[in-house]
Amino acid sequence: MHAVDGVSFDILNGETLGLVGESGSGKSTTGYCILQLMRPNSGSVRFEGVELTELKGESLRRMRRRMQIVFQDPYSSLDPRMTVGNIVAEPLIVHSVSNRKERRARVRELLDTVGFDPSFTNRYPHEFSGGQRQRIGIARALALSPDLIVCDEPVSALDVSIQAQILNLLKDLQDQFGLTYLFIAHDLSVVRTMSDRIAVMNDGKIVEIGDAQYVYSHPREEYTRALLKAVPIPDPRKMKERKQERRQLQKSLADG
Repeated sequence: MHAVDGVSFDILNGETLGLVGESGSGKSTTGYCILQLMRPNSGSVRFEGVELTELKGESLRRMRRRMQIVFQDPYSSLDPRMTVGNIVAEPLIVHSVSNRKERRARVRELLDTVGFDPSFTNRYPHEFSGGQRQRIGIARALALSPDLIVCDEPVSALDVSIQAQILNLLKDLQDQFGLTYLFIAHDLSVVRTMSDRIAVMNDGKIVEIGDAQYVYSHPREEYTRALLKAVPIPDPRKMKERKQERRQLQKSLADG
């Protein structure tokens, strides 16, 4: 069994491609393969014409400066033994960027950019909320001025009220720095908010891809329609109808 099999898509410069599907569909694995955090057994991953699967050692390390990730869990993705300042500065240290004084100034600038108080650089992750921790993670991802950021379900572990703040922050940062996002999520309503195009994954394969608004309003696949039926709406009666429709769709998918 292959976690990801026959997946093919392009991400244009400056756009957001939303990658959506149920847990276990292969979304995160796809993102890790793009960044070469996981090495695919076969296939091709190209970044501006450069074949990433052929890069090793120093050449891969240099390329990784241009590709970063924001992880799903803001609690486990930050080293609890490191201060906020050291966490954000770590990419700069690893890639030998600037001297200590310049790195310190860069860290404060990054934290201010993501809406985190720069005076807290000497504190530790456990002292902050999930939303604040995710801002730290985003600041770390921005440290090397990347072109591509893989957002691996960056708001799924956060409260709904905080989710909107982080999504707005990511959109503002994209406008400010011209970032390109692969935005991974299982919630189509979140993906619709963020994405220019949507790719739907099921069992390691892309089953549907297209303009975000069109896929949302005219889903071609039954699997996509089932995902849409799972999006919560603030009406108990309509939500009950949706659940019934989703069960019928899931039964239809199971029957083949």
